Amino acid sequence: MTSAARTLTLALILTTFSHSPIPAAHYSPADGIGLQQDDQTNVHIRGSLLNSLNAIQEKKQAHVAFLGGSITEMNGYRPMVEKWLSDRFPATQFQFTNAGIASTCSNTGAFRLRRDVLSQGPVDLLLVEFAVNDDQDAHHSADRCVAGMEGIVRHLRHYNPNADIVMVHFVNPEMLELIQAGKEPLSSAEHERVAKHYQVSSVYLSREVARQIKDGKLTWDQFGGTHPGPRGNQLAADMVTELLATAWKLDGDRGKTANCLNPSPHEMPSQPVSEPSLDAADFLPHNAASNVNGWTLGIPDWNALEGSKRERFTSEQLWTAEKPGAELKVVFEGNAVGAYLLAGPDAGMLEFRIDDSEWKSVDLYHQYSAGLHYPRSVIFADGLSPGPHVLELRVSASSNAQSKGHAARILAFAANAPHGSN
Repeated sequence: MTSAARTLTLALILTTFSHSPIPAAHYSPADGIGLQQDDQTNVHIRGSLLNSLNAIQEKKQAHVAFLGGSITEMNGYRPMVEKWLSDRFPATQFQFTNAGIASTCSNTGAFRLRRDVLSQGPVDLLLVEFAVNDDQDAHHSADRCVAGMEGIVRHLRHYNPNADIVMVHFVNPEMLELIQAGKEPLSSAEHERVAKHYQVSSVYLSREVARQIKDGKLTWDQFGGTHPGPRGNQLAADMVTELLATAWKLDGDRGKTANCLNPSPHEMPSQPVSEPSLDAADFLPHNAASNVNGWTLGIPDWNALEGSKRERFTSEQLWTAEKPGAELKVVFEGNAVGAYLLAGPDAGMLEFRIDDSEWKSVDLYHQYSAGLHYPRSVIFADGLSPGPHVLELRVSASSNAQSKGHAARILAFAANAPHGSN
C-alpha cells in the first residue's frame, strides 16, 4: 500500500469511527501513525494493537490492566475506558485490573508490576501513566524516567510478548507551562523515547490540553487540574478510545491478509534505551532481611504517629526502625536494589553500602512528608554486576532539617534480578 493510500484509508476510518471531532490524519513511516493537530501529533499509533483485538473479538476474553498513580487509581479516565470497551464488545468477558496507587512513580511501578499486574494473569492490553508523578513527586532524572518506564515495558514483554501497551501522558501546571513555551517536560519526553524504541502507542494528553487552551476551546479549570475533572477525564478517555478504535480497524483490514486470528509477539529490541532498566524488578520477601538489630517487623501503631496515613498501607507489615544505629542486611541477586517505603513527618536518613563498598546515605524525607506518611521508592544502587550481593543498612544519626525524627518504615525491599531467577 502506498503512503497516499494509507493516508486515505485512515481518513476513511476516522470518518467512520470518530465519536469526537478529530482532524485529518498524517502518516509518518518513521514514527507510526499519528493524528496531527496544529503540527503536533497528539496520538501515536505505533506497531500493532492486533493482539488485544484478537483477545477481545475472537477469544471473547481479555485482561486489560491500568498501571499508574492517583490519576489511574481515581474514578477518572480508567472507568470511562472500561465502560467503552464493555459497551463496544458486549459479548466479551473483560477482566479489568486497577493497579493505580497514589503518589507512585515509574520506578515504583516497575517494582510492583509483578505483584499488582502480572499476578492477575496474562495481560492483553496495558495502559500506563507516570509522566506527572515522575515529574512532580519523584523529580526523576532522565535516566530514572527511562529506567522505570523501560523496565515496565521490557518486563511485561518478557512475561507476555503478545501484550499490547498504550502510554498516556497526563499533565500538571508546570508541565503545561513548559509545553506552552514550546518545550517538552522531561518525564513525558523520556517516556516517549521508550515508546518509540519499543513501538508502543501513546496518547499525548498534555499537548492536546495545551492545544485546546491555545485555541480557546478549554481552560485549565475546565480540564480540572492535575487530577482531571469530568471534562478532562472524558478528553483523556476519548483520545485513548479513538486510538484503539482507529488502530484496531486499521489492523483488522491488514489482518485479512496477515491472518488476524494468530497473535504475533512484539519484537523486543536487543539493546535497551538505557542501562540498567528495571526490567525484572520485584519485591523481596520480608525474610530477605537478616542480621537485624534495632528493627522490628510488624504493623506500626499508626494512631500514635503524627501525620496522615493512607488506609491501603495501615494493615501492612513494615520493617521499622526509629533510632540511629539500627542496622540490617539484605542478600539479593541482581543489578539493582532499592526499597518501597513510607516517609512521614519523622522520616530520617539511611546509610548504606553494597558488598563492603564505601558507605553512602539517602534522605528519606520527602517534600510531602510534613503531613503524610508518603509512599516512595529509593534506589540504593544500580548498574551492579550480575550475581548475588549484600546490602547493609543502618539508620543515620543525621536527618533532614525539617524532619522530626530518624524513622525508616520500609514496606518492601526490591531488586532487579535476572529473568528466570525471580
